[in-house]
Amino acid sequence: MTESAIRLQYSGFVIFAGKMFSVATGLAFQYMIARSTTAQEYGVWFNINDLLAYFTLLAGILPFWVMRFVARAEEGAVKTGVFANFMISVAAALIYASIVPLMVSALGVHEYVYLYLLVSLQIVEAHLNNAFEACLRAKKPQALGYGAFIGEIVKVSLGYLLIFKFQRSLEGAIISIILALGVQIVYYGKLLAEELKQSIRWAYIREWLKGSLVNVYSALGNQIAAFIFIMLFTYGGEAARGNYGAAAQIANIITYSNFLAFALYPKLLAKNDSRDIPTSFKTVLMFAIPMTVGVLVMPDLYLAILKEEYMKASQVLIVLAVDAFVATLSTIFSFVLFGLEKIDEGARISLRELFKSRIFMAYSLSYIHSAITIPVTFYVLTTYALDPVQSALSVAIINSSARFAMFLLLYAMVRKMVRIAAPWMNVAKYVFASAIMGCVLYALREMMHPSRVYQILGLTAFGGAFYLMLLMIIDKDTRTLAKLAWQEIMHRWV
Repeated sequence: MTESAIRLQYSGFVIFAGKMFSVATGLAFQYMIARSTTAQEYGVWFNINDLLAYFTLLAGILPFWVMRFVARAEEGAVKTGVFANFMISVAAALIYASIVPLMVSALGVHEYVYLYLLVSLQIVEAHLNNAFEACLRAKKPQALGYGAFIGEIVKVSLGYLLIFKFQRSLEGAIISIILALGVQIVYYGKLLAEELKQSIRWAYIREWLKGSLVNVYSALGNQIAAFIFIMLFTYGGEAARGNYGAAAQIANIITYSNFLAFALYPKLLAKNDSRDIPTSFKTVLMFAIPMTVGVLVMPDLYLAILKEEYMKASQVLIVLAVDAFVATLSTIFSFVLFGLEKIDEGARISLRELFKSRIFMAYSLSYIHSAITIPVTFYVLTTYALDPVQSALSVAIINSSARFAMFLLLYAMVRKMVRIAAPWMNVAKYVFASAIMGCVLYALREMMHPSRVYQILGLTAFGGAFYLMLLMIIDKDTRTLAKLAWQEIMHRWV
């Protein structure tokens, strides 16, 4: 598939639709878990996933280079990438399973050892899923949106049966995720069936392993930065981690808007054309801005969807919502930086040039981030007598402040690579429409006092529809985009 076959906005909207669908299913899934567990068990749920992340940190290492090779049509890259990542996954799962007894003993959660062992299957699936998604992102990015639909439907359906009907709570949640990922992997495998018939190119693995030194460097940096959540669990308690996790579940929805620019990275790789960058920024900000405003206006209501006891963490959600918006901007700038980097053209990677590249510089930001957050978090959590909400809020403020500083450094790096024409007029219209929407939502919540899930979601849907209608009135680009989207739907489904 050539670069012209990658349709930037179409692919972005399909993936975004899949991710927004996963917002509804994800909330439903978290709702089932939160309502069937105690605050302490909910904290254990997040701790399991925190620890799992340390054993899937290599899952995206080779796929980073696999996607770049596939985007540049290097033959055999798909099969080679999937095979290599699978071998890594087996080793990681065996290591994890062997040290689980030590981990649960250190954390004092012996009664959950079975659950900690069960998630070892997710390690293998995460590596396979990352490899398949990297290949599809380079060839047909929209397939990731369809895959999200399939996986989420399976996960929620099984979750309802296992968590609610059979009362298996955490065990049912883990099994549902494992089976959903399995179905998703099968779907991706069928889409790449022809490419998987090609020969393995061992020379690619050699190049990827060389290049992966910086990816391992990045993955380690990210996991070191995530150590503050282990500290929050250890020093703040299970309830503190549960409060932070509940708020993060809502705030992370904002970051889904960056999937609207998901095809920008492979398109820049295939054809070094910066004219698509402003379009991607406009499309992402069209949704990221109102989503952030919506969360800022109704943080307590969104937390109530999970469980009423998490409403007290509304200040944590406010901080994390702003942080999620900054993270969304950072992701787009990362797409630009990685897409314009030419270090691996010609299927060859020079270590000397790699360590001098902007990729390495961008990956170093997580270490600066950790140097700020870890000592400050340790000091705050061990010095002050904070309750669970205060502990979660303190960590949120520390982490968000450091992320904003790293965003400014990333922005400075990208500015040296390319001059981006910022769509300020469009952004001003998005901010204006979002502000009006926010005022309307605030007035309606004060009048209605919604307390049930369907009322909160209904109010959210109304706010979104109001924003889009207002934006279509004042913004010509939005009207054009809506027209193109409708034509696409009619062309493909009618």
